Amino acid sequence: MTVYNAPLKDMQFVLNNVLQLSKYSNLPGFADASEDMVEAILDEGGKLAANVLHPLNQSGDKEGCTRHEDGSVTTPKGFKEAYETYCEGGWLGISADPEYGGQGLPHVLGIAVNEMVSAANLAFGMYPGLGIGAADAIRAHGTDEQKQEYLPNMIAGKWGGTMNLTEAHSGTDLGLLRTKAVKQDDGSYKITGEKIFISAGEHDLTENIIHLVLARIEGAPEGVKGISLFIVPKFFVNEDGSVGGANGVSCGSIEEKMGIHGNSTCVMNFDDSTGWLLGQENKGLKAMFTMMNEARLGVALQGVAQSEVSYQNGADYARERLQGRALTGPAEPDKPADPIIVHPDVRRMLMDQRAFTEGARAWMYWTALYGDLVHKAEDDETRQKADDYMGLMTPVLKCYLTEKGYWHATNAQQVLGGHGYIAEWGMEQFVRDARIAMIYEGANGIQALDLVGRKLMKDGGRAWQTYFAEIDQFIEDNQGDENLKPFLDGLAAAKARTLEGTQWLGANAMQNFNNAGAGSMDYLHLFALTCLAYAWAQMAKAALENPDDDFCKHKLITGRYFLERLLPDSAAHLEKIKAGAGAMMELPAEAF
Repeated sequence: MTVYNAPLKDMQFVLNNVLQLSKYSNLPGFADASEDMVEAILDEGGKLAANVLHPLNQSGDKEGCTRHEDGSVTTPKGFKEAYETYCEGGWLGISADPEYGGQGLPHVLGIAVNEMVSAANLAFGMYPGLGIGAADAIRAHGTDEQKQEYLPNMIAGKWGGTMNLTEAHSGTDLGLLRTKAVKQDDGSYKITGEKIFISAGEHDLTENIIHLVLARIEGAPEGVKGISLFIVPKFFVNEDGSVGGANGVSCGSIEEKMGIHGNSTCVMNFDDSTGWLLGQENKGLKAMFTMMNEARLGVALQGVAQSEVSYQNGADYARERLQGRALTGPAEPDKPADPIIVHPDVRRMLMDQRAFTEGARAWMYWTALYGDLVHKAEDDETRQKADDYMGLMTPVLKCYLTEKGYWHATNAQQVLGGHGYIAEWGMEQFVRDARIAMIYEGANGIQALDLVGRKLMKDGGRAWQTYFAEIDQFIEDNQGDENLKPFLDGLAAAKARTLEGTQWLGANAMQNFNNAGAGSMDYLHLFALTCLAYAWAQMAKAALENPDDDFCKHKLITGRYFLERLLPDSAAHLEKIKAGAGAMMELPAEAF
């Protein structure tokens, strides 16, 4: 019942007009990302998303995954064929290393394709997403032998991948994990333990699944300092690269959950399974963070994607549904009622969503471009800046985009009224699917604490100071452009509030650590609104180059709405930060 059409024009506008990918044609991979190539890739990706993946979204949600008595899992009808189509098209390795079979295109282009996949069918997109994430961790930390053994098949999609962190008793506190690793004479390890909430833990899409498992080697220190990371394949790999016998890995059950039913979220049992150390002993958390940070950006993208697809369906309904009359008089007097798109409150919900989604897309792609520059920039200064930005932006993007993505999916559901609550219409699935993004890959409260407690003060605050200096330079460079002035003024005001919030936390958090915790979420939202304001200022600058074009006109109107209706929230977030932890922490626990 629902539809999805990739917002190709907006994607191309961000990539070509705002980020101007052509400026980076001297860097590896970018030379192949000409405007024509970008257009062709996005066009074909949009067709795959709309015609192959989205038609399976509702049916996959309804059918879910099935675990059989032997522990095997069957994905919903059509998923296996869609996965084969996805892999045959080379979509999984679009930005992967060519040395191992990838296409080597810019990561930012891969992000655009992944947005389409997550919007069309979030549950499906998690299978290839986790596989390529595991491959990236092996590429970053594996030995040459491990890379040759695993990466070609993982990048081709023949083998899947997972990350196994969470245990029932530990959750986010990984220092409490109990999964044990015992070293063997041949250098391998015997892994024993149980992991929960493992997305794509078992399925029928690939011939092998390469599990990355956090465990503690016998005798290792307690806490996070004693955690190591291991490669534990579902099936052993023979010397000729073929799949061998079964390892001691099994799916104990599939979690019964609120949404993403098409993805097999498993309890995984490791019973004396054989694993091989990935990276250094007791440095597993650092190695796993390669995959976790990539996954967090992927989850942030899921927030944008679910906002986009739910917006499309809410807007379609609002244009067609007849109910009531416009407050200024009948808009369509020849009909018994006007379409509900004429009502300001319906417009409010849709415009909130549109202004967020378009700004978030530009911000997300901007960050992904810096992810490319971390590895590909020609000078150390740019690589350092890019690395700083990636560390700073990851918790902000993950938290803010998933929270707003969920909120806007509920707004789109609200546009449909009672029909939005009925499963047949598909809107309630967007809400259920979007909800998990606020929880997994580090719950959003943890992201806010990470930002305030670690990222702001890292390297003496170099990352945020560099970012604020970039904003100041953008404002200075564009002074005198009267058409751009509202965007520059809004950006300057938001940045000033964020700087004040940063300084307040710096002055008050050490006196009472609860001040940092109490203000962390509001600070993250304040910071995010500044990031969106910068994204909108950049888009407005690009749109003003062609102000008579309808697309650019609409972009500027949406940007004005952001300035008038969304950005003012930054003032409220600053006031809440400055309120401190007083009333929040005063009640005794037993009073709750």
